[in-house]
Amino acid sequence: MSKLVICALALALAASLLAGCGSSKSSSTASTATTVAQPSVNAAIAAQVPEAIKKKGTLTVASEAQYAPNEFIAPDGHTVIGMDPDMVKALAAVMGLKANVVNSTFEAIIPGLAAGRYDIGASSFTDTKEREKTVDFVTYLSVGEAFLSKANGGPQLNTLAELCGHTVSVEKGTTELEDAEKQNKKCKEAGKPIKLLIFPGQNDANLALSSGRAEVDFADSPIIAYQVRKLGVNVRSSQTFGTSPEGLALPKGNGMAKPVLEALKVLMANGTYQAILRKWELQSAAISNPTINGATR
Repeated sequence: MSKLVICALALALAASLLAGCGSSKSSSTASTATTVAQPSVNAAIAAQVPEAIKKKGTLTVASEAQYAPNEFIAPDGHTVIGMDPDMVKALAAVMGLKANVVNSTFEAIIPGLAAGRYDIGASSFTDTKEREKTVDFVTYLSVGEAFLSKANGGPQLNTLAELCGHTVSVEKGTTELEDAEKQNKKCKEAGKPIKLLIFPGQNDANLALSSGRAEVDFADSPIIAYQVRKLGVNVRSSQTFGTSPEGLALPKGNGMAKPVLEALKVLMANGTYQAILRKWELQSAAISNPTINGATR
């Protein structure tokens, strides 16, 4: 999410966070100001890129820029920044290409890949067997899920079963929504249904918590951890659970999965991958064995 949204969240949570917005701006600026050197082109990998994409020279990369620190809008109001933009630009450089990262709604990315509007979906996608029916994935992270609640009076939850009877904000189209809906069937049977507030973007889900509409915000663990770093003692997170591989999404069978995988291995070998994760404080999500279509759920 953008700094403006972070500050809005903080102000809504408590007046004491006025000072926190200033300090979080400094922290975020320090992170985004860090530059990771672009790797050199690898001729052997560049030769594997399909001819049609070579001719274009630029990959159109779709991200939903509401998922800081993975993807969010820069202070200029339009540039998409974050871990995913940094990663795909480095991958493109290895393949002898450039990357143009565009903002999209999350639900539109996979259909956009299938329709040929986008070349890569870089938006914190959990690699699932259902999604693999439509797109190919190159796994590059291992990420769990987590809850966020207000520290003062909010519920302290650590498992899906504990969601029963609570009001939960979640983004449409996510695996978190899928998991919450599955759990809600059990909660309804127990007479304690979950009240699900489903939003088109993560910013709205975050704001539902800060405004008091929701008791719990449910998202990927790095996104929850980022909010805790920014909002401090006014919020608390659950333990991480449900760890799964995340992947870069590619049009099914278009020949890009192998060169992207090989480019990722180069980034891992030369330290660029680790440097990008370190820049965005995502070292805990690192993997060492990327693969094509590695869904575990």
